[in-house]
Order: sequence, then structure tokens, then C-alpha cells
Amino acid sequence: MELSHNSELTELLISWSNGDETALDRLMPIVDRELHRIAHYHMNRENPGHTLQTSALVNEAYIKLINQKDVRWQNRAHFFAIASKLMRRILLDHAKAQHRAKRGGDARQVSLSEVFISSDQPAAELIALDDALTKLSEFDKQKSDIVEMRYFGGLTMEEIAEVLGISSATVRRHWSIAKAWLRREVGQQT
Repeated sequence: MELSHNSELTELLISWSNGDETALDRLMPIVDRELHRIAHYHMNRENPGHTLQTSALVNEAYIKLINQKDVRWQNRAHFFAIASKLMRRILLDHAKAQHRAKRGGDARQVSLSEVFISSDQPAAELIALDDALTKLSEFDKQKSDIVEMRYFGGLTMEEIAEVLGISSATVRRHWSIAKAWLRREVGQQT
């Protein structure tokens, strides 16, 4: 995305935050390609046998994004970080639902787009990672946010630094520490 698109995107995000609904209509065609890239990044981490398409994940995330009424969008990196977090949450919710169903949990009606993870192992790993991230965020929210943006969103160190208002070197240092901590924590859970 070139610089003029970045400033146009930021202006549209701010207008949308300020209640201009027409800004949302102009915004979505601009961000569509990047939302698909982020969704593709997420889907590549899923079990190859699932049936959810990248576009279905984008559509579900889009619905959640347009319902983000209280967010004060800072810039494109902030927007895409939130979008990535929403996509991860969608995938996690589906994994947890599948995990419950395999354990005889509450039966409920689901849409076809919700039934896409076919192996219990990836679901269990995703749940273990989410549990570890939740634990990490309890004592170091910034490191947890960095992991979410980098691992799940595919944001660059520079984009993460921009969102968090810290240096790229600090992001790299926190990323290394968080990865090591998560490896240990997830290893203990599985």
C-alpha cells in the first residue's frame, strides 16, 4: 500500500470513528485485499482439511469490524491489528465449539461457516495457545499484544511498533521473550 493510500485510509478510519457511515463504504474496498491477506495468513495455520474459505473468514471479520463502534482508529496498522485479532477470535471460538462437541458438550445449531476444523489436535493446540496468551496478558499485556499482531496477524515489527508507539527494537526484544515463554507454557499444557 503506497503512502497516499495510507493517508487516505487513515483519514477514512478517523471519519468512520467520528460517525461518518459513508466513510465505511469507501473504506472497505481499500482494505479488502489486506483483509484477505491476513485471513489467508490465519488459514495457513489451520488444519488443511477444514472447509472454511478465506473469504468466509474475511466476511465474519468484516461483520465484527463494522460493529466496533467504540474504537478510535489511529491508523491502518491499528485497524489491521484489530482485524487480525478478530479473525483469531473467530477461529478460536470455532475451535472451542468443536472441542466441546467432541467431548459431548452442549449441542447447538451452527451455520455452515462455523464447521470447518476437522481435526481435534489443531483445535487443542489453538486452545492451549489461547490459554497461554491469556495468562501472558495478565502480567504483560504488551507482549501478548505483540504475539497476537505478529503471529496471528502477520504484521511486521515496524507495523507493531507503530500501533504500540514503541521502537522496533523493543518489539523484537519483547517478541523473542514472549515466544520463549509461550513455548514453555504451551509445552506444559499439551
